[in-house]
Amino acid sequence: MKTLANCNPVEFLVQTNKIRKAVWNWLSLTKVMEIRKKLPQYTPDVTPEEKQKILMAQMKSNAKEMLDMILEEHPQETAELLGLMCFVEPEDLPNHKMSEFLGAITELISTPEVVDFFMSLAQLEKLTTSDTVEA
Repeated sequence: MKTLANCNPVEFLVQTNKIRKAVWNWLSLTKVMEIRKKLPQYTPDVTPEEKQKILMAQMKSNAKEMLDMILEEHPQETAELLGLMCFVEPEDLPNHKMSEFLGAITELISTPEVVDFFMSLAQLEKLTTSDTVEA
């Protein structure tokens, strides 16, 4: 299966831009970034140990909520995003098995150059959407 880790440079650039756009739409739809920001409330008398337990409970709750959102409430959009990483267009998803994608995604996240490229795109996106940047 073709992935970003084994395509030619032009294919890589075109497909990463498609993925970049899809990721921002997916993040907006699933509210994953907002869920990640949920912090616990502490009482003034909480000990450091209790604070750590409360924080861990909130992190678990956030993770559960994110997984419910992406896997249960928006599985189609999540599958479409995974498909794009394997050069599979949304309308072609029914012709593939999840096992094909899992192997391909494992290959992608095991390729530091691909991960680094996406991290760079994310940093650029933050710069271009920041309120502090003047047009």
